[in-house]
Amino acid sequence: MRVITGTARGKRLRTLDGLDTRPTTDRVKESIFNIIQFEIEGRQVLDLFAGSGQLAIECVSRGALHATAVDIAKAAVQVIRENVKNCGMEDQIHVAQEDYKSFIKRIRKQFDIILLDPPYHTENLQKAVDLICEFDILSDGGIIVCESARDQVLNAPPAPYEMGREYLYGKSKVCVIHKKV
Repeated sequence: MRVITGTARGKRLRTLDGLDTRPTTDRVKESIFNIIQFEIEGRQVLDLFAGSGQLAIECVSRGALHATAVDIAKAAVQVIRENVKNCGMEDQIHVAQEDYKSFIKRIRKQFDIILLDPPYHTENLQKAVDLICEFDILSDGGIIVCESARDQVLNAPPAPYEMGREYLYGKSKVCVIHKKV
């Protein structure tokens, strides 16, 4: 797995061994960044369920001001830190080992882009979206990008949040939620 473009273009990223972490495929990752390409420059990014940190790293490589990568697994956090260091982004990416629920409830800042890629076929995606809306950690005009199994249904969030388009890629689905100003 490599960084697609930007300042860290071509840098090889390490992934977690085993089946507990499912990295976003290159096809889906490229599609996500085609969707949000004009939203990244100078933005604050949250990569929840970060796994290897590849989405946070890709955002910073493409001009995001800062990213926070959160994962509960100690082994994942070690891999993220190695990848961040390998890309020379220690000053731009904060890595946190924490459960997504406690992180959302604790954080006292807003993000412009929130990337959600929890394990498929769990309730974590819906719960994360609900908590993000409840604790209002998405800035006005911000977006949430959700990756899930193709057949997973995501309930519409409350106003001022609004469901955007859904994109299908094999067994995966990407949907975008916007927070209206």
